[in-house]
Amino acid sequence: MNDDQLLRYSRHILLEDIGIEGQERILEAKVLIIGAGGLGSPAALYLASAGAGHIMLVDDDQVDLTNLQRQIMHTTARVGSNKAESGRDALLQINPGIDVTAVCERVGDQRLAELVRGATVVLDCTDNFKTRHAVNRACFAAGVPLVSGAVIRFDGQISVYDPRGAATPCYSCLFPEGQNFEDAACSTMGVFAPLVGVIGAMQAAEALKLITGIGTSLAGRLLLLDGRAMEWTSIRVGKNPDCPICN
Repeated sequence: MNDDQLLRYSRHILLEDIGIEGQERILEAKVLIIGAGGLGSPAALYLASAGAGHIMLVDDDQVDLTNLQRQIMHTTARVGSNKAESGRDALLQINPGIDVTAVCERVGDQRLAELVRGATVVLDCTDNFKTRHAVNRACFAAGVPLVSGAVIRFDGQISVYDPRGAATPCYSCLFPEGQNFEDAACSTMGVFAPLVGVIGAMQAAEALKLITGIGTSLAGRLLLLDGRAMEWTSIRVGKNPDCPICN
C-alpha cells in the first residue's frame, strides 16, 4: 500500500482483526454485485469506501424518479441513466483508487457463470426469485460465497450461502425452485427506505468478513428483521440432503 492508502484505510488497519494484511486482501478482492438498486446502493458504497479493489456492478435498468426514495447511489441528475453506470460514477467519486466495471445488461446463465468465476465474493441484491436462483446456481458451481439480502415493506432478511463449507445450505435449500413463492415488487407493495440501507450495509459487512477471513459469517443462519418493532430473529438453517444444487 502507498501512503495515501495507508491514510485512507487507517481506521481498518487499526482493527487488530484486519490490519495491513486484511486491508490488502480487500484491495485485491473482486466483488460482483448483482443489482444496483436499493440493496446494491449501500452495499456498493460501503465496499467502495472500504477499498474493495474491483467492483463489478450488474444492472440493465435505468434510474427512475421513484427509485430515489431509497436507492442512495443515484441522484436526480442521473434519472434516465443506466443504474450500473450511475453506480460506477458514484463509487469512483467516493474512491477513485478502485476499479469499477458497469455491466449494463440482463445477464444470462452463461454470462453470469463467467462473472461469478472471476469473483472473490458475490452479493445478490436483486428482487426476484428467478434471478436469485440463477445467482445461487452459478455461485455453487464456481465455489464462490454468496451474500443474499431481501427487503419488502417493513421486513428484511439476510444470509450467506458458502459452497466452501460441506454442511452449508444454499439458497435453494431454503427456497426450493419449483415451489410457488410469490415475488413481491416494491412498485406494488412498497418498501420502508431505511431498511434497504440496514440490510445492504450488512451485506457489505458479511462480504468484507468473507474477504478478510474474520469472524463468523451468516452461513447456516437466516436473519429476519421486523422493521416495525425493530426486532431481529435468527433462524438456524440446515442443508437439504435432496437439494439438486449443492449436493
